[in-house]
Amino acid sequence: MSASPGKAKLPFVVWLLTLGTFLMATTEFIVAGILPEMASDLGVSVSRAGLLITSFAIGMIVGAPAMSIATLRMPKRVTLVLALAVFAAGHVLAALSSSFTVVLAARVLTALATGTFWAVASVVASAAVAPTARARALGMIVSGVGLATVVGVPLGSLVGNHIGWRGAFWALAVLAGAAALVIGKFIPTEPRPGVAPSIRSEFTALRSGRLWLALAASVLLLGGVIAAYSYVAPLLTDRAGIPTGAVSLILVGYGIGALIGTNIGGRLGDRRPLATQITAALIAVVVLALLQTPLSTNPVATVVLLVLMGLAGQSVPPVSTALVVRFAGKAPTLAAALSASAFNAGIAMGSLIAGIALDSSLGLTGPSLVGMIMAALALAPLLALTTIRVTRTDSTHPASEIGIGVLE
Repeated sequence: MSASPGKAKLPFVVWLLTLGTFLMATTEFIVAGILPEMASDLGVSVSRAGLLITSFAIGMIVGAPAMSIATLRMPKRVTLVLALAVFAAGHVLAALSSSFTVVLAARVLTALATGTFWAVASVVASAAVAPTARARALGMIVSGVGLATVVGVPLGSLVGNHIGWRGAFWALAVLAGAAALVIGKFIPTEPRPGVAPSIRSEFTALRSGRLWLALAASVLLLGGVIAAYSYVAPLLTDRAGIPTGAVSLILVGYGIGALIGTNIGGRLGDRRPLATQITAALIAVVVLALLQTPLSTNPVATVVLLVLMGLAGQSVPPVSTALVVRFAGKAPTLAAALSASAFNAGIAMGSLIAGIALDSSLGLTGPSLVGMIMAALALAPLLALTTIRVTRTDSTHPASEIGIGVLE
């Protein structure tokens, strides 16, 4: 008997693409750990150096859909290799420069490559497995992000603190170059399509109301979790009484929760995508509400809540991406790119509003309040999706295969 879709081994290509997302997630988050050193070396204030983080998010938001359209007619393997090559070049450019402006531009270039890789990798991974295993495959791809928070970012910060931020950037460039060679060798060549991919058909997919509801839920739910996570350090030290030196270790707990969440989301999301996301939203609301209570003054309880926050928030991307790609029908590339943009839009919006709340009279619990409200609002588009009954069947991928609109 053949293995069921849920238990079958994922193809090697999915593991390779996960390596790519691991590298790119590491570079997105590593700057936060070495920001003071970069600011000092480049001769700018820490707040101005923070633009290196903001520029990356903006580059992802705008660049992912733009580059997915620009590379639409290129072979997927070529696009993936070029994205990794540009990613490596961006790090080399930054490592060689002493100009903050040049480093900022290099970060934008790196973000464009990351957005391109993410969109195309999602499409390649979805095509490499059966329709009933798509969320699981995408969960593995997204787990590269969780692995980066557990291993990549702490290791990168350690390297950066010992040999300088330029050394960390050189290391990422070398690893990306190696990944480009491996992916170029092992990603299978796709058959030539009878009809060239149509840019018009990609934009036509944007007419789907279900697609925008799924994207809205992604922005609000992941943005809500990141709103609280962005400013969790002062909550841990000033409210829970955790020593400053232990914060980095504690944050690994969030990464572990995120790693578990991506895999749970991937496994459950194929059969009950909306039920999985609604459950994640409810868990996030409860956890973020508890962070505003006296419970968050207890170090052990706060750490447990942090792990649950990572689990709830990071279970969303694989399910959401699978839904968005499905709702886009025969135009998955732009949809996958918009999914990446939605995650980064949520991160940017959530962290911005949370920062304002932190400086207000709400104080340390302000970010978690912002996150709770955003997560609660995410329930609206998710519940709207459950009321939409799918009455037609996609010619290649029946809607019933993923249980859209079905909670049972």
